[in-house]
Amino acid sequence: MPAGRLHGTTTVVNLADLAHASSLGERLEELRGRSVILLAKSQLAAALAMIELDGVARRMVLCPPDLGPEHLSGVVRGAAADACVRDAHSPEGAGATFAACVTAHTPLERGTIARRTSCATEWILLTSGTTGAPKLVLHTLGSLTSALAGGQRAADGTVVWSTFYDIRRYGGLQIFFRALHTGSLVLSDPAEPVIDFLTRAAAAGVTHISGTPSHWRRALMSGAATMIAPRYVRLSGEIADQAVLDSLRTTYPHATVAHAFASTEAGVGFEVRDGLAGFPAALLGSAGRVELQVADDTLRIRSAGTALRYLGEDAEPLRQADGFVDTGDRLEERGGRYFFMGRRGGVINVGGLKVHPEEVEAVINTHPWVRMSLVRARRNAITGSVVAAEVVLAEAGNGTGERPPADALTRELTERCRRALAPHKVPAMIRIVPSLAMSPSGKLVRPLA
Repeated sequence: MPAGRLHGTTTVVNLADLAHASSLGERLEELRGRSVILLAKSQLAAALAMIELDGVARRMVLCPPDLGPEHLSGVVRGAAADACVRDAHSPEGAGATFAACVTAHTPLERGTIARRTSCATEWILLTSGTTGAPKLVLHTLGSLTSALAGGQRAADGTVVWSTFYDIRRYGGLQIFFRALHTGSLVLSDPAEPVIDFLTRAAAAGVTHISGTPSHWRRALMSGAATMIAPRYVRLSGEIADQAVLDSLRTTYPHATVAHAFASTEAGVGFEVRDGLAGFPAALLGSAGRVELQVADDTLRIRSAGTALRYLGEDAEPLRQADGFVDTGDRLEERGGRYFFMGRRGGVINVGGLKVHPEEVEAVINTHPWVRMSLVRARRNAITGSVVAAEVVLAEAGNGTGERPPADALTRELTERCRRALAPHKVPAMIRIVPSLAMSPSGKLVRPLA
Protein backbone atom coordinates (compact mmCIF):
# COMPACT_ATOMS: atom_id res chain seq x y z
CA MET A 1 0.00 0.00 0.00
CA PRO A 2 1.14 3.63 -0.52
CA ALA A 3 2.91 5.18 2.46
CA GLY A 4 1.47 8.70 2.21
CA ARG A 5 -1.57 10.38 3.71
CA LEU A 6 -4.89 11.70 2.47
CA HIS A 7 -5.96 14.88 4.26
CA GLY A 8 -9.70 15.48 4.28
CA THR A 9 -11.34 18.53 5.80
CA THR A 10 -11.62 16.89 9.23
CA THR A 11 -9.96 13.46 8.88
CA VAL A 12 -6.46 12.33 7.93
CA VAL A 13 -5.96 8.77 6.67
CA ASN A 14 -2.60 6.97 6.58
CA LEU A 15 -2.72 4.93 3.38
CA ALA A 16 -0.50 2.26 4.91
CA ASP A 17 -3.45 1.46 7.19
CA LEU A 18 -5.29 0.00 4.20
CA ALA A 19 -3.16 -3.10 4.76
CA HIS A 20 -5.33 -3.93 7.79
CA ALA A 21 -8.35 -1.64 7.45
CA SER A 22 -10.89 -0.59 4.85
CA SER A 23 -13.42 2.10 4.00
CA LEU A 24 -15.73 -0.53 2.44
CA GLY A 25 -15.11 -3.40 4.85
CA GLU A 26 -16.32 -6.91 4.12
CA ARG A 27 -18.88 -5.51 1.67
CA LEU A 28 -16.08 -4.83 -0.82
CA GLU A 29 -16.63 -8.37 -2.11
CA GLU A 30 -20.22 -7.49 -3.09
CA LEU A 31 -18.76 -5.08 -5.67
CA ARG A 32 -16.40 -7.55 -7.32
CA GLY A 33 -16.95 -7.75 -11.06
CA ARG A 34 -19.65 -5.06 -11.02
CA SER A 35 -19.98 -1.70 -12.75
CA VAL A 36 -19.83 0.66 -9.76
CA ILE A 37 -20.81 4.33 -9.73
CA LEU A 38 -19.27 6.51 -7.03
CA LEU A 39 -21.98 8.66 -5.42
CA ALA A 40 -19.95 9.66 -2.35
CA LYS A 41 -20.00 13.41 -1.71
CA SER A 42 -16.77 13.48 0.31
CA GLN A 43 -13.57 13.51 -1.74
CA LEU A 44 -11.83 11.52 0.98
CA ALA A 45 -14.45 8.75 0.84
CA ALA A 46 -14.26 8.73 -2.97
CA ALA A 47 -10.45 8.58 -2.92
CA LEU A 48 -10.39 5.59 -0.59
CA ALA A 49 -13.07 3.82 -2.62
CA MET A 50 -11.06 4.33 -5.83
CA ILE A 51 -8.00 2.73 -4.27
CA GLU A 52 -9.97 -0.26 -2.99
CA LEU A 53 -12.12 -0.79 -6.08
CA ASP A 54 -9.33 -0.84 -8.64
CA GLY A 55 -8.75 -4.47 -9.62
CA VAL A 56 -12.04 -5.47 -7.95
CA ALA A 57 -14.80 -3.64 -9.84
CA ARG A 58 -15.23 -4.37 -13.55
CA ARG A 59 -15.94 -0.70 -14.14
CA MET A 60 -15.73 2.37 -11.90
CA VAL A 61 -17.69 5.54 -12.73
CA LEU A 62 -16.29 8.70 -11.13
CA CYS A 63 -19.34 10.83 -10.49
CA PRO A 64 -18.60 14.47 -9.50
CA PRO A 65 -20.83 15.70 -6.66
CA ASP A 66 -22.39 18.46 -8.78
CA LEU A 67 -23.83 16.04 -11.37
CA GLY A 68 -27.46 17.08 -11.80
CA PRO A 69 -30.09 14.50 -10.88
CA GLU A 70 -31.58 14.92 -14.36
CA HIS A 71 -28.38 13.41 -15.82
CA LEU A 72 -27.77 10.61 -13.31
CA SER A 73 -30.09 8.06 -14.92
CA GLY A 74 -28.39 8.57 -18.29
CA VAL A 75 -24.97 8.02 -16.72
CA VAL A 76 -26.19 4.84 -15.02
CA ARG A 77 -27.58 3.49 -18.30
CA GLY A 78 -24.53 4.46 -20.34
CA ALA A 79 -22.15 2.79 -17.89
CA ALA A 80 -24.45 -0.20 -17.26
CA ALA A 81 -23.94 0.51 -13.55
CA ASP A 82 -25.40 -2.14 -11.27
CA ALA A 83 -23.83 -1.06 -7.97
CA CYS A 84 -22.83 2.12 -6.15
CA VAL A 85 -20.64 3.46 -3.38
CA ARG A 86 -22.05 6.26 -1.26
CA ASP A 87 -21.08 7.94 2.01
CA ALA A 88 -22.74 9.57 5.00
CA HIS A 89 -23.13 12.82 3.02
CA SER A 90 -24.89 11.29 -0.01
CA PRO A 91 -28.52 12.35 -0.57
CA GLU A 92 -31.11 10.28 1.25
CA GLY A 93 -32.11 7.33 -0.88
CA ALA A 94 -29.01 7.48 -3.07
CA GLY A 95 -28.32 4.04 -4.51
CA ALA A 96 -31.66 2.54 -3.55
CA THR A 97 -32.26 1.15 -7.04
CA PHE A 98 -28.94 -0.72 -7.37
CA ALA A 99 -28.40 -4.41 -6.82
CA ALA A 100 -25.58 -3.54 -4.40
CA CYS A 101 -24.94 -0.28 -2.59
CA VAL A 102 -22.06 0.02 -0.14
CA THR A 103 -21.33 2.91 2.21
CA ALA A 104 -17.73 4.15 2.38
CA HIS A 105 -16.57 4.98 5.90
CA THR A 106 -14.00 7.48 7.13
CA PRO A 107 -12.10 6.88 9.33
CA LEU A 108 -11.27 3.38 8.12
CA GLU A 109 -12.83 0.31 9.70
CA ARG A 110 -10.18 -2.02 11.06
CA GLY A 111 -10.28 -5.71 10.35
CA THR A 112 -8.80 -8.49 8.25
CA ILE A 113 -9.25 -7.67 4.57
CA ALA A 114 -8.58 -10.43 2.04
CA ARG A 115 -7.52 -8.32 -0.92
CA ARG A 116 -7.05 -9.77 -4.39
CA THR A 117 -7.08 -8.41 -7.92
CA SER A 118 -9.47 -10.16 -10.30
CA CYS A 119 -9.81 -7.81 -13.27
CA ALA A 120 -8.43 -4.75 -15.03
CA THR A 121 -10.89 -2.08 -13.96
CA GLU A 122 -12.27 0.37 -16.51
CA TRP A 123 -12.23 3.96 -15.21
CA ILE A 124 -15.12 6.11 -16.50
CA LEU A 125 -14.86 9.90 -16.27
CA LEU A 126 -17.59 12.38 -17.12
CA THR A 127 -17.24 15.38 -19.36
CA SER A 128 -19.90 17.79 -20.60
CA GLY A 129 -20.78 18.62 -24.18
CA THR A 130 -22.27 21.88 -25.40
CA THR A 131 -25.70 20.86 -24.12
CA GLY A 132 -24.41 20.19 -20.62
CA ALA A 133 -25.24 16.48 -20.90
CA PRO A 134 -22.33 14.38 -19.65
CA LYS A 135 -20.28 12.22 -21.95
CA LEU A 136 -18.79 9.03 -20.52
CA VAL A 137 -15.08 8.66 -21.30
CA LEU A 138 -13.46 5.25 -20.88
CA HIS A 139 -9.91 5.11 -19.53
CA THR A 140 -7.72 2.40 -18.06
CA LEU A 141 -5.41 2.83 -15.09
CA GLY A 142 -2.57 2.67 -17.60
CA SER A 143 -3.88 5.52 -19.72
CA LEU A 144 -4.62 7.65 -16.65
CA THR A 145 -1.14 7.19 -15.22
CA SER A 146 0.85 7.29 -18.46
CA ALA A 147 2.14 10.79 -17.64
CA LEU A 148 3.89 9.30 -14.59
CA ALA A 149 5.97 6.90 -16.67
CA GLY A 150 9.59 7.15 -15.60
CA GLY A 151 8.81 9.53 -12.78
CA GLN A 152 10.80 9.30 -9.57
CA ARG A 153 9.18 8.45 -6.28
CA ALA A 154 9.99 10.64 -3.30
CA ALA A 155 12.37 8.73 -1.03
CA ASP A 156 11.84 10.90 2.05
CA GLY A 157 8.06 11.43 1.95
CA THR A 158 8.41 15.21 1.87
CA VAL A 159 6.24 15.77 -1.21
CA VAL A 160 2.80 17.00 -0.19
CA TRP A 161 0.40 17.68 -3.05
CA SER A 162 -2.79 19.67 -2.99
CA THR A 163 -5.29 20.76 -5.60
CA PHE A 164 -8.29 23.02 -5.95
CA TYR A 165 -9.74 20.42 -8.33
CA ASP A 166 -12.16 17.66 -7.43
CA ILE A 167 -10.29 14.38 -7.89
CA ARG A 168 -13.23 12.86 -9.76
CA ARG A 169 -12.47 15.19 -12.67
CA TYR A 170 -9.52 14.53 -14.97
CA GLY A 171 -7.32 17.38 -13.69
CA GLY A 172 -7.82 16.43 -10.06
CA LEU A 173 -7.42 12.72 -10.77
CA GLN A 174 -3.99 13.41 -12.28
CA ILE A 175 -2.91 15.10 -9.04
CA PHE A 176 -4.39 12.22 -7.02
CA PHE A 177 -2.19 9.73 -8.88
CA ARG A 178 0.87 11.97 -8.54
CA ALA A 179 0.29 12.16 -4.80
CA LEU A 180 -0.04 8.37 -4.49
CA HIS A 181 3.15 8.05 -6.55
CA THR A 182 5.28 10.52 -4.60
CA GLY A 183 3.76 11.50 -1.26
CA SER A 184 0.57 12.81 0.33
CA LEU A 185 -2.48 14.81 -0.78
CA VAL A 186 -4.52 17.58 0.81
CA LEU A 187 -8.06 17.40 -0.58
CA SER A 188 -10.23 20.47 -1.10
CA ASP A 189 -13.94 20.99 -0.53
CA PRO A 190 -16.06 23.18 -2.86
CA ALA A 191 -17.97 24.59 0.13
CA GLU A 192 -14.78 25.51 1.97
CA PRO A 193 -13.57 29.14 1.86
CA VAL A 194 -10.25 29.56 0.06
CA ILE A 195 -8.56 30.84 3.21
CA ASP A 196 -9.61 27.72 5.16
CA PHE A 197 -8.40 25.38 2.42
CA LEU A 198 -5.03 27.09 2.15
CA THR A 199 -4.73 27.13 5.95
CA ARG A 200 -5.10 23.34 5.96
CA ALA A 201 -2.67 23.01 3.05
CA ALA A 202 -0.11 25.14 4.89
CA ALA A 203 -0.52 23.11 8.09
CA ALA A 204 0.14 19.91 6.11
CA GLY A 205 3.31 21.41 4.64
CA VAL A 206 2.11 21.53 1.03
CA THR A 207 4.96 21.52 -1.50
CA HIS A 208 3.09 21.03 -4.81
CA ILE A 209 -0.30 22.54 -5.67
CA SER A 210 -2.47 22.83 -8.78
CA GLY A 211 -5.60 24.55 -10.04
CA THR A 212 -7.11 26.41 -12.96
CA PRO A 213 -6.07 30.02 -13.65
CA SER A 214 -9.47 31.03 -12.25
CA HIS A 215 -8.74 29.09 -9.04
CA TRP A 216 -5.44 30.94 -8.75
CA ARG A 217 -6.94 34.35 -9.46
CA ARG A 218 -9.50 33.74 -6.73
CA ALA A 219 -6.74 32.69 -4.32
CA LEU A 220 -4.71 35.81 -5.16
CA MET A 221 -7.81 37.99 -4.64
CA SER A 222 -8.49 36.40 -1.25
CA GLY A 223 -5.14 37.47 0.17
CA ALA A 224 -4.61 33.90 1.40
CA ALA A 225 -2.17 32.82 -1.32
CA THR A 226 0.81 33.89 0.76
CA MET A 227 -0.15 31.43 3.50
CA ILE A 228 1.62 28.66 1.59
CA ALA A 229 5.18 28.45 0.25
CA PRO A 230 5.08 25.68 -2.38
CA ARG A 231 8.02 24.47 -4.45
CA TYR A 232 5.81 23.79 -7.46
CA VAL A 233 2.69 25.60 -8.72
CA ARG A 234 0.70 24.21 -11.64
CA LEU A 235 -2.04 25.72 -13.79
CA SER A 236 -4.27 23.79 -16.21
CA GLY A 237 -7.83 23.61 -17.47
CA GLU A 238 -7.95 27.15 -18.91
CA ILE A 239 -5.62 29.40 -20.88
CA ALA A 240 -2.80 30.64 -18.62
CA ASP A 241 -2.21 34.21 -19.76
CA GLN A 242 0.96 36.14 -18.99
CA ALA A 243 -0.71 38.21 -16.28
CA VAL A 244 -1.59 35.27 -14.03
CA LEU A 245 1.80 33.60 -14.63
CA ASP A 246 3.59 36.82 -13.62
CA SER A 247 1.39 37.22 -10.53
CA LEU A 248 2.20 33.70 -9.35
CA ARG A 249 5.89 34.19 -10.09
CA THR A 250 5.84 37.29 -7.87
CA THR A 251 3.86 35.57 -5.11
CA TYR A 252 6.02 32.42 -5.14
CA PRO A 253 9.50 33.59 -6.22
CA HIS A 254 11.17 30.33 -5.15
CA ALA A 255 8.66 28.00 -6.82
CA THR A 256 8.53 26.44 -10.26
CA VAL A 257 5.42 27.89 -11.92
CA ALA A 258 4.22 25.57 -14.69
CA HIS A 259 1.18 25.45 -16.90
CA ALA A 260 0.00 22.26 -18.53
CA PHE A 261 -2.42 21.20 -21.22
CA ALA A 262 -4.61 18.16 -20.72
CA SER A 263 -8.12 17.02 -21.53
CA THR A 264 -10.31 14.17 -20.34
CA GLU A 265 -10.29 12.58 -23.80
CA ALA A 266 -6.78 13.37 -25.06
CA GLY A 267 -4.85 12.96 -21.79
CA VAL A 268 -1.87 15.04 -20.70
CA GLY A 269 -0.31 16.87 -23.63
CA PHE A 270 2.59 18.87 -22.23
CA GLU A 271 3.86 21.09 -19.43
CA VAL A 272 5.60 24.45 -19.87
CA ARG A 273 8.00 25.73 -17.21
CA ASP A 274 9.63 28.77 -18.84
CA GLY A 275 7.24 31.30 -17.30
CA LEU A 276 5.76 32.32 -20.65
CA ALA A 277 2.23 31.96 -21.99
CA GLY A 278 1.77 29.52 -24.85
CA PHE A 279 4.22 26.77 -25.73
CA PRO A 280 7.29 26.40 -28.00
CA ALA A 281 6.56 25.30 -31.57
CA ALA A 282 9.37 22.76 -31.17
CA LEU A 283 6.98 20.55 -29.17
CA LEU A 284 5.09 19.75 -32.37
CA GLY A 285 5.99 16.85 -34.61
CA SER A 286 8.14 14.89 -32.17
CA ALA A 287 7.61 11.13 -32.02
CA GLY A 288 7.92 10.76 -28.26
CA ARG A 289 5.48 9.47 -25.66
CA VAL A 290 3.07 12.26 -26.60
CA GLU A 291 2.63 13.42 -30.20
CA LEU A 292 1.24 16.89 -30.96
CA GLN A 293 0.11 18.36 -34.24
CA VAL A 294 -1.85 21.39 -35.41
CA ALA A 295 -4.46 20.89 -38.13
CA ASP A 296 -7.09 23.46 -39.16
CA ASP A 297 -5.62 25.70 -36.45
CA THR A 298 -6.57 23.31 -33.62
CA LEU A 299 -4.38 21.19 -31.36
CA ARG A 300 -4.45 17.43 -31.79
CA ILE A 301 -2.89 14.86 -29.46
CA ARG A 302 -2.00 11.17 -29.68
CA SER A 303 -0.47 9.34 -26.73
CA ALA A 304 -0.71 6.38 -24.40
CA GLY A 305 -2.74 8.69 -22.15
CA THR A 306 -5.56 9.05 -24.67
CA ALA A 307 -8.89 7.57 -23.60
CA LEU A 308 -10.09 4.44 -25.38
CA ARG A 309 -13.58 5.58 -26.38
CA TYR A 310 -16.87 7.11 -25.34
CA LEU A 311 -19.51 4.88 -23.76
CA GLY A 312 -23.19 4.81 -24.57
CA GLU A 313 -25.50 4.11 -27.48
CA ASP A 314 -24.67 6.05 -30.64
CA ALA A 315 -21.50 7.44 -29.02
CA GLU A 316 -19.38 9.42 -31.46
CA PRO A 317 -15.79 8.32 -32.21
CA LEU A 318 -13.32 9.74 -29.70
CA ARG A 319 -10.21 9.36 -31.87
CA GLN A 320 -9.66 10.10 -35.51
CA ALA A 321 -8.62 7.34 -37.89
CA ASP A 322 -4.92 8.09 -37.24
CA GLY A 323 -5.36 7.89 -33.46
CA PHE A 324 -5.19 11.63 -32.81
CA VAL A 325 -7.79 13.44 -30.70
CA ASP A 326 -8.94 16.85 -31.95
CA THR A 327 -9.07 18.92 -28.76
CA GLY A 328 -11.03 21.77 -30.36
CA ASP A 329 -8.58 24.29 -28.86
CA ARG A 330 -7.54 26.89 -31.43
CA LEU A 331 -3.91 27.99 -31.73
CA GLU A 332 -2.04 30.88 -33.32
CA GLU A 333 1.70 30.78 -34.07
CA ARG A 334 3.75 33.90 -33.35
CA GLY A 335 7.52 34.02 -33.32
CA GLY A 336 8.15 30.31 -32.92
CA ARG A 337 5.57 29.91 -30.17
CA TYR A 338 1.95 28.76 -30.22
CA PHE A 339 -0.67 30.64 -28.21
CA PHE A 340 -4.11 29.33 -27.26
CA MET A 341 -6.91 31.47 -28.67
CA GLY A 342 -9.93 29.69 -27.19
CA ARG A 343 -12.33 26.92 -28.03
CA ARG A 344 -13.54 26.36 -31.56
CA GLY A 345 -17.15 26.90 -30.49
CA GLY A 346 -16.49 29.95 -28.32
CA VAL A 347 -15.95 32.54 -31.04
CA ILE A 348 -17.88 35.84 -31.02
CA ASN A 349 -19.07 36.87 -34.48
CA VAL A 350 -18.88 40.65 -34.95
CA GLY A 351 -20.29 41.49 -38.37
CA GLY A 352 -18.71 38.36 -39.87
CA LEU A 353 -15.36 38.90 -38.12
CA LYS A 354 -14.23 36.44 -35.45
CA VAL A 355 -13.21 37.35 -31.91
CA HIS A 356 -11.77 34.87 -29.40
CA PRO A 357 -12.87 36.04 -25.92
CA GLU A 358 -9.67 34.74 -24.29
CA GLU A 359 -7.51 36.90 -26.56
CA VAL A 360 -9.29 40.04 -25.36
CA GLU A 361 -9.18 38.88 -21.73
CA ALA A 362 -5.43 38.38 -21.96
CA VAL A 363 -5.02 42.04 -22.91
CA ILE A 364 -7.38 43.30 -20.21
CA ASN A 365 -5.71 41.15 -17.56
CA THR A 366 -2.34 42.85 -18.15
CA HIS A 367 -3.64 46.04 -16.51
CA PRO A 368 -2.14 46.34 -13.00
CA TRP A 369 -5.56 46.98 -11.42
CA VAL A 370 -7.26 43.94 -13.03
CA ARG A 371 -7.37 40.56 -11.31
CA MET A 372 -9.62 38.72 -13.81
CA SER A 373 -12.04 39.37 -16.65
CA LEU A 374 -14.71 37.71 -18.75
CA VAL A 375 -15.44 38.68 -22.35
CA ARG A 376 -18.76 37.79 -23.92
CA ALA A 377 -21.00 38.66 -26.86
CA ARG A 378 -23.62 41.39 -26.56
CA ARG A 379 -26.41 41.57 -29.14
CA ASN A 380 -26.24 44.41 -31.64
CA ALA A 381 -28.80 45.32 -34.30
CA ILE A 382 -26.16 46.22 -36.90
CA THR A 383 -23.31 43.73 -36.46
CA GLY A 384 -25.25 40.94 -34.77
CA SER A 385 -22.89 41.01 -31.79
CA VAL A 386 -20.33 43.28 -30.20
CA VAL A 387 -17.72 42.51 -27.58
CA ALA A 388 -18.51 43.24 -23.92
CA ALA A 389 -16.29 42.68 -20.90
CA GLU A 390 -16.80 42.24 -17.16
CA VAL A 391 -13.79 43.01 -14.98
CA VAL A 392 -12.89 42.19 -11.36
CA LEU A 393 -10.37 44.60 -9.88
CA ALA A 394 -7.38 43.73 -7.72
CA GLU A 395 -7.02 45.04 -4.17
CA ALA A 396 -3.64 46.54 -5.02
CA GLY A 397 -2.23 47.82 -8.28
CA ASN A 398 1.31 46.42 -8.16
CA GLY A 399 2.80 49.58 -6.74
CA THR A 400 0.84 51.96 -9.00
CA GLY A 401 -0.57 54.05 -6.13
CA GLU A 402 -4.22 54.71 -5.40
CA ARG A 403 -6.83 53.01 -7.53
CA PRO A 404 -8.29 55.35 -10.21
CA PRO A 405 -12.07 55.93 -10.34
CA ALA A 406 -14.09 53.30 -12.20
CA ASP A 407 -14.79 55.49 -15.24
CA ALA A 408 -11.09 56.31 -15.60
CA LEU A 409 -10.20 52.61 -15.36
CA THR A 410 -12.67 51.60 -18.03
CA ARG A 411 -11.26 54.29 -20.35
CA GLU A 412 -7.72 53.00 -19.70
CA LEU A 413 -8.80 49.45 -20.44
CA THR A 414 -10.50 50.49 -23.67
CA GLU A 415 -7.38 52.34 -24.80
CA ARG A 416 -5.19 49.37 -23.89
CA CYS A 417 -7.38 47.13 -26.06
CA ARG A 418 -7.30 49.62 -28.95
CA ARG A 419 -3.51 49.61 -28.91
CA ALA A 420 -3.23 45.81 -28.87
CA LEU A 421 -6.24 44.53 -30.82
CA ALA A 422 -8.02 44.96 -34.15
CA PRO A 423 -10.95 47.42 -33.95
CA HIS A 424 -13.68 44.73 -34.05
CA LYS A 425 -12.11 43.03 -31.00
CA VAL A 426 -12.18 46.12 -28.76
CA PRO A 427 -14.96 45.88 -26.14
CA ALA A 428 -17.89 48.20 -26.82
CA MET A 429 -18.73 48.00 -23.12
CA ILE A 430 -16.58 47.34 -20.05
CA ARG A 431 -18.29 46.83 -16.70
CA ILE A 432 -16.57 46.49 -13.32
CA VAL A 433 -18.12 43.71 -11.21
CA PRO A 434 -17.37 42.35 -7.72
CA SER A 435 -16.92 38.75 -8.85
CA LEU A 436 -17.29 36.30 -11.74
CA ALA A 437 -19.03 32.94 -11.64
CA MET A 438 -16.92 29.79 -11.63
CA SER A 439 -18.09 26.32 -12.60
CA PRO A 440 -17.64 23.37 -10.21
CA SER A 441 -14.59 22.40 -12.29
CA GLY A 442 -12.93 25.74 -11.49
CA LYS A 443 -13.37 27.44 -14.85
CA LEU A 444 -15.01 30.75 -15.68
CA VAL A 445 -18.65 30.20 -16.59
CA ARG A 446 -18.93 31.26 -20.22
CA PRO A 447 -22.35 31.86 -21.79
CA LEU A 448 -23.14 29.69 -24.78
CA ALA A 449 -22.57 31.45 -28.07
